[in-house]
Amino acid sequence: MNIVTTPDSVLPIALDAMARTPNPRLREVIASLTRHLHAFVQEVKLSEEEFEQALDFIVAIGQATGEKKNEVVLAADILGISTLVALQNNQDPQGESPSALLGPFWRANAPDCACGDSIARSGTPGVPLFVSGVVRDGQGRPLADAMVDVWQASPVGLYENQDPTQENMNLRGRFRTDAEGRYHFRSVRPAGYPVPVDGPCGVLLKAQRRHPNRPAHLHFMVSKPGFKVLVSQVYADDDENLESDPTFGVTRRLIGRYALQPDGQSATLAYDFQLEPGETKFPRPPIP
Repeated sequence: MNIVTTPDSVLPIALDAMARTPNPRLREVIASLTRHLHAFVQEVKLSEEEFEQALDFIVAIGQATGEKKNEVVLAADILGISTLVALQNNQDPQGESPSALLGPFWRANAPDCACGDSIARSGTPGVPLFVSGVVRDGQGRPLADAMVDVWQASPVGLYENQDPTQENMNLRGRFRTDAEGRYHFRSVRPAGYPVPVDGPCGVLLKAQRRHPNRPAHLHFMVSKPGFKVLVSQVYADDDENLESDPTFGVTRRLIGRYALQPDGQSATLAYDFQLEPGETKFPRPPIP
């Protein structure tokens, strides 16, 4: 009889109940997850009190998610899961540009801009930044009419949806590459910023004695029909938190040179992207 008798007897009975799942991928994923969870519970000898705390944490990250913040995505970020998924699914076999986690602040339908436009629309103070680069395919050929979607935090470390002093969609924009695959735009130099710490993820970081400060970066999402959508970030090479990013998002190839110009009044970033052929599938926006 499939009746539970001991702790070890629960897993095979649970797996047997799930074995009739018609979808083979769902059956595989949930069965594997169940095996790992059961092994984890037994390995750490999870107490009933700790189990309640874990359930409270899961409930809390859902309750803390809304129009301004996605705490569920943030939890995946600070546990390193988002970066692991991004790297595992984007191995750049032909030298394609490295992928990075999406983060909790991407918004769909950013304003369409002409190359050379500024995405700083709210009179955003800061060091002027000129960004340029080329989008290519796996053979190094320039890709015309590729979409370069960019977004960033302000120099005080806030995305516009977090800051009532910034107008809607400030520091966001979408640019089309020209016939030579080139893009360029103007902005202000981004600053590092703390991930939100006013929810359960902040409590977890504090309990682990981890700081919340992400290194300064620009977000990019580069796309063109017939190619995989590239989600990436380019980090400032002089940031003190490159080796302690709380989301583990920094990889060596994602570090760019934010070069201060001789006048000391402006900076430049040159960064090229190479796309991988595949399905053009966009992620679901974490926030509206």
